[in-house]
Amino acid sequence: QVQLVESGGGLVQAGGSLRLSCAASGRTFSDYAMGWFRQAPGKEREFVATISGRGLAWRYDASVKDRFTISRDNAKNALFLQMNNLKPEDTAVYYCASAQGTLTATQISEYRYWGQGTQVTVSL
Repeated sequence: QVQLVESGGGLVQAGGSLRLSCAASGRTFSDYAMGWFRQAPGKEREFVATISGRGLAWRYDASVKDRFTISRDNAKNALFLQMNNLKPEDTAVYYCASAQGTLTATQISEYRYWGQGTQVTVSL
């Protein structure tokens, strides 16, 4: 059974940083692309970043490019999201997800497994 468990969320002031982690189990981690999505209150879940199975390719939403960095440690079955220069509009529940294939994926439909989410709140 695939399990994804996020951690690292919290409350931070605008301009601050947070590092999210996602611990994965239940499938061969390096065979699959991973992604981060977020959902703000009253809004649809949206793509944030994705990284290929081997960690050699990645893509970002324009709203986080140059501020967020996605990475993975395949030896430890772990996914990370380093978030710098956080803005109030980054406030959301952040979810990690495991894709159906090894290539980067930006669409929700391309992901098979999801974590329970971790809250990130950015104050002024």
